[in-house]
Amino acid sequence: MSAKILALDTSTENCSVALLIGDQVYARSQVAPRDHTKLVLPMVDEVLKEAGVTLAQLDALAFGRGPGSFTGVRIGIGIAQGLAFGADLPMIGVSTLAAMAQGSFRLSGATHVATAIDARMNEVYWGRYSRQENGEWLAVDSECVIPPATLCEQVEADEHEWMMAGTGWEAYQDAMTGLALTRNSGDVLFPDAQDIVQIAKHMLAKGETVPVEESSPVYLRDNVAWKKLPGRE
Repeated sequence: MSAKILALDTSTENCSVALLIGDQVYARSQVAPRDHTKLVLPMVDEVLKEAGVTLAQLDALAFGRGPGSFTGVRIGIGIAQGLAFGADLPMIGVSTLAAMAQGSFRLSGATHVATAIDARMNEVYWGRYSRQENGEWLAVDSECVIPPATLCEQVEADEHEWMMAGTGWEAYQDAMTGLALTRNSGDVLFPDAQDIVQIAKHMLAKGETVPVEESSPVYLRDNVAWKKLPGRE
């Protein structure tokens, strides 16, 4: 059966909505840092009308769970919960960092992506991802918020060439120059719902959904230490 998933994200300056119907994606996005609450619901209406479906006909509702702007993440999850509750849909929370990895693959075919979102306060939200043969993304590091200088001290070089994604690379360009990774410049600055929905498709297939009342954001401010995931040494 073809998946039917609506995704939305307001976690960064970019506001985006996407609807997956089988292999077809209907998407809207706009960089508008202070207009998310005005834009997101009209975008939802547009993609539903374009596809000719209603919320009640969908299988799940996905959202960018963070990390990102505290206010933006809260807006996104609040709107997603309202829509899912009204249509009795399960929810899927997708990492905004992983979504940028998927975006890098969509735009340039990158399979190893290093993501860094400007977290303000001289820190970045950090995560690295490697694409698997089945299209899923494997987290190489645990997602965290960390000063660039500390990150440079802890990340070791490896055999891969990493595509850079996110606003953190430019925001802390000087501080990130010491990072011991072979890197390529990328075109992805923000997470996008059309990439969130692709990750959500895999999660839905594995039954990784939660009820509306159990959906939650991920801020990372309580996870300040970079850590290599077990088995990735």
